[in-house]
Amino acid sequence: MTPQGMVVLISGGGTNLQAIIDGVESGAISQPIAAVISNKADAKGLARASRAGIPAVILDHTAFGDRAHYDAALAELIHRFDPKLVVLAGFMRILSADFVAQFEGRMINIHPALLPEFKGLHTHERAIAEGATRHGATVHFVTAALDDGPNIIQATLSVTSSDTPDTLATRVLALEHQIFPMAIEWFLQNNICMKDNRCYLNGLCLDANGYHLENGTP
Repeated sequence: MTPQGMVVLISGGGTNLQAIIDGVESGAISQPIAAVISNKADAKGLARASRAGIPAVILDHTAFGDRAHYDAALAELIHRFDPKLVVLAGFMRILSADFVAQFEGRMINIHPALLPEFKGLHTHERAIAEGATRHGATVHFVTAALDDGPNIIQATLSVTSSDTPDTLATRVLALEHQIFPMAIEWFLQNNICMKDNRCYLNGLCLDANGYHLENGTP
């Protein structure tokens, strides 16, 4: 059978997961979520999945002796659902190269910054500390290097003098909820692909920043 739908990996509250669930329920996303997997038993996103009738699975990373064994178990679990796409929606684990190789080209991540700027954690604090005037969110293909795969789509906003890390996080999160479902549907409809470490949209090679939205508008 041809793989269908997606598996979503989470670690926390799952607001991006909720945006995906809402997209599926509204028809904006054309294929279902086959399962939600969390590495933390207390992730609030698990309850979001259960309320939507989606299988919610806990695979606790602390039960494994090392990263390699956890990643092997995680890959095996994902393969059981045979998804077309693997979605990292706030999955707070660095994935091994062996794991990524199994899903490369069909695994995407959301990052709260304009990659390649501010890779890693604490992006909003760092943006303010460094005096950034532009900030935003990026959806990108996942490769073995941290936050380094080709960008699919970015949404940008202006940083104001009154912004704090908390206000900036809230504003960027709204952009995340907009662009993540868009990128997912593009993939499910075969409109995007990764080739030679670049993203192609409808057969056209995007520039390094990917497709761009300014304050939510193309």
